[in-house]
Amino acid sequence: MSWKPLRALTRRSVLPALAAMLVLGAGAAAHANRPVPFGDRMATPGGADASPVSAQTLNTGTLELKVGPGLEAYDRATGRPAWSYRREGATALYLAMAGESAVVVWDDGMVTSVRPSDHEVRWHRAVPGLSDWLSGDGDPDAATRTDTERREIAVQRAAAALQPVIEDEPGVAVVTPALTMVFRDRDGDLRFNSRPLGGCSYDPLRAVHTDDAVLVPRTCTGTNSSGHPLPGGITGIRLDGQGWQLNAGPQVLLKSLDGHQVAIDDGPIVGRRVFDTRKGALEPLCGGPTVPFAALKPHTDCPAS
Repeated sequence: MSWKPLRALTRRSVLPALAAMLVLGAGAAAHANRPVPFGDRMATPGGADASPVSAQTLNTGTLELKVGPGLEAYDRATGRPAWSYRREGATALYLAMAGESAVVVWDDGMVTSVRPSDHEVRWHRAVPGLSDWLSGDGDPDAATRTDTERREIAVQRAAAALQPVIEDEPGVAVVTPALTMVFRDRDGDLRFNSRPLGGCSYDPLRAVHTDDAVLVPRTCTGTNSSGHPLPGGITGIRLDGQGWQLNAGPQVLLKSLDGHQVAIDDGPIVGRRVFDTRKGALEPLCGGPTVPFAALKPHTDCPAS
């Protein structure tokens, strides 16, 4: 068996080795210091210095969730911080439960699903135009608003934008004037997206949800090819892809009655109708020809106000 003595490294042979080590070291340092995707920062246990943007809290099992700079979780039995979730450069505005997940709207237009039971950040989705609408910078009176007014408007709009559904597959619709997107909570999959007709816009502040659908009023100021004003309407959305288009006036009001019924009040001419999101149809008229006088008891199929 032959062998060779160890060869002493010359200056020329050392340089490539040092260069390789420097490259590897720089790569490791860059990997260690690279920005966290979406600026996520999860602290557990505690680390929560909640200074709520709103007074919103939600109870979920053994935890109480609060909206602060991020999402804060407290043990309901002891009141002690359980965990705290932040996103660098963003402020949480509003949260809603979709099944067992807490879905958060941030002021930068991001929507995030977090599972409270194990504080796992499950998915992020950016919604085009959401941040601009939340900030209200394009509103006519934007320049005269105080910081407090801007914050209150952002919270109000975030609450209107986030419309959860819990049956049969939990998810959320995110509504803006120019776009509505529906995400399945299980994996953040985009299940539906819709833009209003040209010359029309959705009104998130009048949108409502039931257990299985979201109804969004549409206001139009444009005209059709014949020059006639475009009609208003209501867009109905289900997570399974089914949907409806209902005719309605520009000032129609919606009110959730229960898990599947929505009262549609379209003024003195059309009156009040009830839409069943499970059936996907309008209920029989209440107070119509079969009930000619208000003093008579309404039909038993008519829901109470």
